[in-house]
Amino acid sequence: QIQLVESGGGLVQPGGSLLLSCIGSGFTMDYFTVGWFRQAPGEEREGVSCLGPDDKESYYGEFAKGRFTISRDNAKNTWYLQMNSLKPEDTAVYYCATGISVQALCEMKIHRYFGRGTQVTVSS
Repeated sequence: QIQLVESGGGLVQPGGSLLLSCIGSGFTMDYFTVGWFRQAPGEEREGVSCLGPDDKESYYGEFAKGRFTISRDNAKNTWYLQMNSLKPEDTAVYYCATGISVQALCEMKIHRYFGRGTQVTVSS
């Protein structure tokens, strides 16, 4: 059974940091592009960041540049999203996903597998 399970969400004050993790099971992530999306209430789902299988190609949403970092550990079938300098507008459900390329996943939002999400709330 293929599953993506996110963890690491929670409540954090503005300016704080969170590390999200996504563990994949039932498949090998070595040749997949991995990524993160988010969706706030009443908003469309948007691509946060994606990373190609060889770590050479990446994508960051404009809001994520300079604050968020995506990484992957193929040996653990896990990828991460380090989020720093969090703002209230970063509040959303964050989802992990896999796809066939950075462009397909983050820009065209075509995914292969998708997680159930973890809530991130940035509030004082």
